[in-house]
Amino acid sequence: MSHISTGVEYALHCLLFLAERPGGAEEASAKDLADLQGIPADYVAKLFTKLSKGGLVRATEGIRGGFALARAPAAISVLDVVDAIDGGKALFDCREVRQRCAVFEGNEPDWTGVPPCTIHAVMLSAEQRMREELASHTLADLAHRVATVTPPAYNQAVVRWLDGRAEGKRPGKRPGPA
Repeated sequence: MSHISTGVEYALHCLLFLAERPGGAEEASAKDLADLQGIPADYVAKLFTKLSKGGLVRATEGIRGGFALARAPAAISVLDVVDAIDGGKALFDCREVRQRCAVFEGNEPDWTGVPPCTIHAVMLSAEQRMREELASHTLADLAHRVATVTPPAYNQAVVRWLDGRAEGKRPGKRPGPA
C-alpha cells in the first residue's frame, strides 16, 4: 500500500511542465496537461483544484486559459505538493494495542495511556524524517534534474505542442497538423 498517492506523482509531473526551465511552458490548461501525459482530464482538474487551494497554482486567463505556478519553483517543495494533494495524512495510525493486553483483564494501568508508545515514537520519527526530506527538494530542483537528462528538443517539442493546442483555441483558427 502506498502512503503517498498516485495523485502526487501526477501533480508533480504536471507542475514540472509549468516550472521555469529552458523551453518550459509557463501556463497550460489541466486538459492539455492531462492529454500531454495520457491521463484523464477530470482527474487532473481535481488535482489542480487541490493545488490551487494549497496556493501552489493560480488560474490564468487568455488564450491558454489554464494554470500557472503561484510561486517560484524554488519556493514549492515536494512536501507542499504532497500536503496539497494528500492532505498531510499521517504515515502511521497508532491503534494503542498495548491498552487491550489480556493480562490487564480490562483494567489497564495508567502507564498504557501515556503516549506515544515506543512503536508509535519510532513511526513519528520516521515520518518527521520523511517530511524533512520531501521539504528539502523543490520543484526547481526536480526541473533541473529533468533538464539534465532530457534533450532540449524534448522541451521545445512540449512547448510547440502546448502552443499548438492554444492555437486551436483561438476563434477562427483550426488546429493544424502536428
